[in-house]
Amino acid sequence: MFFGEYYHSVDGKGRIIMPAKYRDQLNQTFYITIDLWGQKDESCLCVYPEDAFRRLSEKLSKLTTSDPEARKLRRKFFTHVQDTQTDRQGRVMIVPELREYAGLDKDIVLAGQDDHIEIWDKTKWEAYNEDDELFKSGRLAEELRASGI
Repeated sequence: MFFGEYYHSVDGKGRIIMPAKYRDQLNQTFYITIDLWGQKDESCLCVYPEDAFRRLSEKLSKLTTSDPEARKLRRKFFTHVQDTQTDRQGRVMIVPELREYAGLDKDIVLAGQDDHIEIWDKTKWEAYNEDDELFKSGRLAEELRASGI
């Protein structure tokens, strides 16, 4: 399970340090890709260990290929997957296309999200977390109660 947040930076070669706590759970090969939600103010990268990526892949493969939106989603998602490993110093290189998608230039945040990790530009992450309207609406509290939480 991935949780917590870690602040790091992207070096001149496009590498980031993967926190030891996360590295231990990612194992050898893991996957970095774009987020599935495609919201401009939430554009980040997602890092999946192999088992979580396979579960997600299986779910996406069940989307009907007769639906043009489903085909487009699958194409966009799978063509932006980078399979990778950390080097001996615990760093991982993120390809330029993915760094550009998420706006990762210098300072970043790695945020645990249960079965995966999100990589955010630090400024975007801070701006995103300033908006707490979701918690003020009461809708979330109702959903949590309804689900038994």
